[in-house]
Amino acid sequence: MKKALALAAAFCLLLCFTACSGGGQTSPDETALPSASPPQVEFVFSRDNFPVMDGSTATVPLGQAVACVLLGEPRDRVADLAQFNRTTESFYNLMDGNADILIVGEPNPSVFETMKAAGFEYEISPIATDALVFLVNADNPVDSLTTEQIQRIYTGEITNWKDVGGADLEIQAFQRVKNAGSQALMEKHVMAGLRMTDPPEAYAIEAMGELITAVRNYDGSASAIGYTVYYYANDMKMADGLKILAVNDIAPNDETIASGEYPFLNPYYTVISAGQPEDSPARILYEWLLSPEGQNLIKFEGYVPVAGQEGP
Repeated sequence: MKKALALAAAFCLLLCFTACSGGGQTSPDETALPSASPPQVEFVFSRDNFPVMDGSTATVPLGQAVACVLLGEPRDRVADLAQFNRTTESFYNLMDGNADILIVGEPNPSVFETMKAAGFEYEISPIATDALVFLVNADNPVDSLTTEQIQRIYTGEITNWKDVGGADLEIQAFQRVKNAGSQALMEKHVMAGLRMTDPPEAYAIEAMGELITAVRNYDGSASAIGYTVYYYANDMKMADGLKILAVNDIAPNDETIASGEYPFLNPYYTVISAGQPEDSPARILYEWLLSPEGQNLIKFEGYVPVAGQEGP
C-alpha cells in the first residue's frame, strides 16, 4: 500500500523558509506553492530516519528541496543531506549500501552491466525530464547546429566554425570523461553509435562545472564548444555568459522539453534497491516522488516533471 505523506503543513514552511525555493523562484507565494492532498497514512520524516540520498550534480537542488520540505528545515541546514557524488558513483554507492535512494540522471550502460553482474536488483522510475544542451561562447555567431553537424564535430570531420556558419576559427570540442553521466547521454542520444574522436587529455573534463568553465575561458575566443544538461546550465545559472545553442533550430526550454520537440531528452530517475519494505523510509520517499505531491515539488523547483514512463 502506497504511503502518502502529511505534507500540507510542510509545504507551508516554504513560505517561511524562502531558501527552499529553487529553479529561479526566489520569492514564492501561496499561488506558486504546490498543493498536497490529504494523507492516507501519516509518516513523519526526521533526521534519524531520513534516507541517505545520492545522485547527480544537476539534481542537488532537488535533493535539497526534498529534505527541506520533508524535514521542515531551511535549505542551508539540509545541504549536508544532498552532498551528491555524481551519477556513476551514486549508483555504486546504492549497490554497496552507502546510499538508500538516488535522485539521478542516466549513467553509462556499463553501470547497469556491473550491477547485473553483481546480482544487484533495483527499482527505477523516471521523475523528471531534462535535455542535453550545447554551449558556446556568447560571441560565437552560430545560434543553431543540426544533429548531423554536432555528430561531425565530435567525430572530427568538421574542425572549423566556418563550415557551420561561423567565423574562420578552429573548433575546440570539449568532452566529459568516459564515466560521466552527460558523456553517457552524449553517446546515446547524440552520437547514436558513431565513435567520438579521442580528445586531448585537457579536453576530457571530469566535472560538469569544469567543462563549462573550460568553454567560457578557452583562449578568450569563440572557438570552444561543450555540453551539459539544461537544468544545470539554465536553472542553476551555471552557463551565464555563454550561449545555449538551438538544435535543428529548436531552442531548449521548458516548453520544448515538456513537449518532446527538442531532440536530446533525458530523464532523471529515482532508484532504490529492490525489495524495500513498504514502510521503509526509502520506499516511502521513492513512492512520494512519483506521487502528485512529489511531482508538484519537482515542477516548483524548476524541473520538468514526468510520470508513467518505464525506466531504462
